[in-house]
Amino acid sequence: MEITVGITGASGTIYAHRTLQLLAASGAVETINLIVSDTAITVAQVEVSANLREPSAEKFNNWLGLEADSNLIRFWRLDNMAAKPSSGSNKQAGMIIVPCSMGTLGAIASGACSNLIHRAADVCLKEGRRLVLVPRETPYNAIHLENMLKLSRAGARILPASPGFYHRPKSIDDLVEHLCFRILDQFDIPHSKKSQWTGEEVKNEK
Repeated sequence: MEITVGITGASGTIYAHRTLQLLAASGAVETINLIVSDTAITVAQVEVSANLREPSAEKFNNWLGLEADSNLIRFWRLDNMAAKPSSGSNKQAGMIIVPCSMGTLGAIASGACSNLIHRAADVCLKEGRRLVLVPRETPYNAIHLENMLKLSRAGARILPASPGFYHRPKSIDDLVEHLCFRILDQFDIPHSKKSQWTGEEVKNEK
């Protein structure tokens, strides 16, 4: 499977990091086309102390704990409108934007493709491929909600960064993984099932 991942400047770098790790470990993904906005690099430094300046596939391999010579990550510059994800003739499963800023969401909803993240998302919509957007904003204003509704009607999946609690998370990592598992579910990518609802009655703990 080939998939494109976009990381934008919304808060939530930890979601992007864990999603990429899970994609890499799944055994189902052979190529990740990675596109990162300039603001996302700044947010990564602030939130998780990641130095992603002058980004490259090798730098992201190191960030994700992959071998330096791994061919899994294919890094594309944000201004490279001739990159593989910009063309519908490039067969892939779809795209994840995690986290997805409201600016990015609005640009995609309007059809204004001013960078490769916007264009790659637009291609997924026009080709009928899965597009999963993970907004991390609160509260939503009317413009945000209207843009999300517009994109949902166009075929995108809106998956807000709203982790569940029924699996009784014990840490931030548990919360993050729960959401990232839900992202992978949209592409039927295998992962741990420890946070899936089983339908079993939860007994009261004494």
